[in-house]
Amino acid sequence: MVSTLDRKRSSFLHRVFGALALRAGTYEEVEADPGANWQAVAVVVLSSVAAGFGAHGFGPGGPGDVAFFGVVALMAWVAWALVIYEIGARILPAAETRADVGQLLRTTGFATAPGLLRIVGLMPELTIPGFVVAAVWMLLAMVVAVRQALDYTSTGRAIAVCGLGWVLAIALAILFGVLFGPRVS
Repeated sequence: MVSTLDRKRSSFLHRVFGALALRAGTYEEVEADPGANWQAVAVVVLSSVAAGFGAHGFGPGGPGDVAFFGVVALMAWVAWALVIYEIGARILPAAETRADVGQLLRTTGFATAPGLLRIVGLMPELTIPGFVVAAVWMLLAMVVAVRQALDYTSTGRAIAVCGLGWVLAIALAILFGVLFGPRVS
């Protein structure tokens, strides 16, 4: 017999793998479940921690650097999600767009699941490829998440909103890194 706790873990893992597989149904499920807020936060935190550890491959760094890169990854997600909400729900909504911040944060939180791949950056020869693959995969996941959360019928609209949000969020992360980050050798 499967306990309630095991079902919750299974549900969480099922959702993470569904998000990784870019399954629209997974994003719909997460969007509709306010109880998934903590699951989405867990995915974002795990993805950010993976970025923090994976960034070690960019050069020697201590625990402070791991924390710094983890915080930058977390801030980039927050910036990206909020910019997407403003653009997608307020500036460029479709006629059928009905979303709140919670729905978008849950779906975009799960869209960070591919960021778990950044942990491969612990092996210096895989740092750059790992971060590039993770970034592109997260962009694709974000397109699916936004399309579902904002009830778009057009993938093109979701691509435009995510692309613009991605550029702005990356610019903020780079600016933060340049101003406050450790020197990378």
